[in-house]
Amino acid sequence: MITFTVAKKNGNQWLELGRSFGHFFSPSAVVTDDVVVKDRIVAATIVAAVAGSAPSPLLCTVAAVAVGSRCRLDRQRRRRHDRQRRHRKIPRATTPEPTAMGDSSDSVSVDMETIYLGGKEHIIRTGRGSVSVIVYGDQDKPALVTYPDLALNHMSCFQGLFFCPEAASLLLHNFCVYHISPPGHEFLQLGAAAICSDDPVPSVDDLTNQILEVLNYFRLGAVMCMGVMAGAYILTLFAIKYRERVLGLILVSPLCKAPSWTEWLCNKVMSNLLYFYGVCGLLKECLLYRYFSKEVRGSPEVPESDIVQACRRLLEERQSINVLRFLQAIDRRHDITDGLKRLKCRTLIFVGENSPFHPEALHMTAKLDRRYSALVEVQACGSMVTEEQPHAMLIPMEYFLMGYGLYRPSQFSDSPRSPLSPSCIAPELLSPESMGLKLKPIKTRVSSQIRHSER
Repeated sequence: MITFTVAKKNGNQWLELGRSFGHFFSPSAVVTDDVVVKDRIVAATIVAAVAGSAPSPLLCTVAAVAVGSRCRLDRQRRRRHDRQRRHRKIPRATTPEPTAMGDSSDSVSVDMETIYLGGKEHIIRTGRGSVSVIVYGDQDKPALVTYPDLALNHMSCFQGLFFCPEAASLLLHNFCVYHISPPGHEFLQLGAAAICSDDPVPSVDDLTNQILEVLNYFRLGAVMCMGVMAGAYILTLFAIKYRERVLGLILVSPLCKAPSWTEWLCNKVMSNLLYFYGVCGLLKECLLYRYFSKEVRGSPEVPESDIVQACRRLLEERQSINVLRFLQAIDRRHDITDGLKRLKCRTLIFVGENSPFHPEALHMTAKLDRRYSALVEVQACGSMVTEEQPHAMLIPMEYFLMGYGLYRPSQFSDSPRSPLSPSCIAPELLSPESMGLKLKPIKTRVSSQIRHSER
């Protein structure tokens, strides 16, 4: 159990999460005044009330939506909790007496459960090796399958998007999320074990066939897919091979061609670094250049951003042989441009303006059927839009999912950034240019589809 502490310090309330980067905490229940509170909105309200402020939408979102879907403690957990309290003589958390705002000693402890993105990890044995899948949400909902980029897993690749309250409410309200990690990239407390060097290096076709086996294992039909860079290539290839199993594609800085000479040279440098030196400093710089724009990577005058520092720390946990094997698979990929013309599922592509894969995303968009695809270019952003500017994905995703009859829950629809609610600010402030976006017409296309469906 992890303790969240809501405290007052120097006149300002702050919430000490007490967590390391890469962990989510689920408020399964809040114990206060001998009462087990099972509803997360109520839990968020209690926490906010103790802190002396109204429950903000962000706090309610994180408590109610962004970190899990099951909201109760079963009897066995309560009995175990009571036994631990008796043995350790831990007092129940109680609400302190109201004090002045300037006091720094008042606090209340709330018990939280430590989990992986609010879900359960499954290790699935396939004909091409074991695959880690973390299932998050109600499995009766439609499935959203994610696949990360090189040397990343779902926590380091999609955490920024799922921590964005509005995007999290949109996705978690409509989908059960299946986070698939490449072999050897799974998220474990002690890190993934190194894969035996004698095992054959999987091809990109092997990786797509693993996805098929994962869907069959969970008895899933057609799914929505979201991938980043190399993960976008794997999911696009899967959609080409198994068109009946894909409802739609949300791709971030996707690849579709064989490696260019520049990428091939960079991959060879990284392969040699991994083989001889492991995950060294120079390799991290190569990967960070692949992921982020120079604005967040920093310079001698400007320190690098928090997301880059966190990503740098997470890269240290990677096994070099596992990263090398995935890199070799991606480096040997084949051109799938011809297969793009056969795709009939809707495709939404995001790409950062400063991404090294920006030309490839434009090429892919040109080859897709214009009736079913849209491109969103995000200004001042690198390849990993999900981490660097996740808020820029909200409005395009909302319009995209409206075509499937999916909407954000009503309790979160009052945001001025939501196209599903009446705007309370000037329309010119919501223009794509003012939000740092270049939209290759997406609003008109989606809106015309909606009008056609209404007829």
